[in-house]
Amino acid sequence: MKPNMGTADRIIRVLIAAVFAFLYFSGTVTGTLGLVLVILGGVFVLTSVVSFCPLYTLVGMNTCPRKQ
Repeated sequence: MKPNMGTADRIIRVLIAAVFAFLYFSGTVTGTLGLVLVILGGVFVLTSVVSFCPLYTLVGMNTCPRKQ
């Protein structure tokens, strides 16, 4: 897996995952929607840690800066 996510993209995903977790664990969002947000947040954190997003590969996107 070749990295296809840049630093800004990774930070934004982690921040969104933190917001999803806060909404769920504070009780603001509950039920099925809450679980979907927690799972989506977990996927965001996982893709940020490995710097690879499979969806980016499908659409041909790459936010990782080019090495010179």
